[in-house]
Amino acid sequence: MDSSSALKLDARSLRAAFFDLDGRPPLAAERERWLGHELSELIGARLGDEAFWSAWLEEQLYYFFLINNFRPQSSRVLELPQLLAKGAIDAQDALWRIALSPSFDQRNPGADTFVTVVMEQLCGMVVQKNARELEIGKAGYDGRPGLFLGTRIGSQSDVVAAAIADKRFASHLIGREYERLMRGAPPKKELRGWISRFRKEPRELASIYAEWFASGAWAERLELRRPLSNRAWVKSVFVDLFDRVPEANEARRMRDALDGLSDPAPLRSLLVRLMMDGPDKEQLKLPAEGTIEDESGWIRSVFPLLLGREATAEEARVFVHTLRLKDCGPATIYLALLTSAAYQED
Repeated sequence: MDSSSALKLDARSLRAAFFDLDGRPPLAAERERWLGHELSELIGARLGDEAFWSAWLEEQLYYFFLINNFRPQSSRVLELPQLLAKGAIDAQDALWRIALSPSFDQRNPGADTFVTVVMEQLCGMVVQKNARELEIGKAGYDGRPGLFLGTRIGSQSDVVAAAIADKRFASHLIGREYERLMRGAPPKKELRGWISRFRKEPRELASIYAEWFASGAWAERLELRRPLSNRAWVKSVFVDLFDRVPEANEARRMRDALDGLSDPAPLRSLLVRLMMDGPDKEQLKLPAEGTIEDESGWIRSVFPLLLGREATAEEARVFVHTLRLKDCGPATIYLALLTSAAYQED
């Protein structure tokens, strides 16, 4: 794969990188800090940051459907981002803790459900093709000894440990993480090497991530826009309107409302309107009406900020005209862009 480690961060690549690393666009201070710098500098800084591992944990909890009432509240899970950032534990240990949390057990009650989910989601196994292993795992879950995935077991904890020790665990984790970040299937030759490195030393995961971002695969990912998940969209609109990350309760309320819809776009538009006209209106990071001297320049600055691209000549003309209309202003421009189809993708 061609290298993209020397890629200079522009509005598009910086916004995309932050979505991939932190699950949100960059804050104003982060844009100022990183625009024009090389991608490799940003990756090196973020992979050792607690914010990256917080976003990583969020992705894993969503993968295991540990959300809302099933979201882990134990300190052993909540402290994972801090420990991962410090290198005190590795991703393998983190997933072991998640799978043995009370929340995971409540989400997957009983021997059959628990062992099935462990086999499928930790190892990527097709349970129907491994019925014997399932039965052995269920017996182990209930305290009866057996040989499960090549490991002696006799407890629920042993079931999880055996799954993580199985070679399919590393293969499944590396494969699904590559597809999540690079938006495509991993190349088979390189995949074998990454799996081997991770199995020998799970703390190599951050280095493997860095290698992916430094490759041509991430440059290609920039061309592959996809719909924003509801959780990413909620973070995005808070950052772009208020230059802050939403509080957990703020994000959850909005996310829950959106997750229940097959097409969240209409409600997203309504939520943007409510946020811009609501009690936090004074916190909007917008210039006051009548204070913009270079209207064309301001319009051209907003498109990269919100959409990660330059405005076309026609878009610039139309939006400058709109900005000059009576009862229109910066808020009108933001509303139009934040409710556009382009804003619903990263």
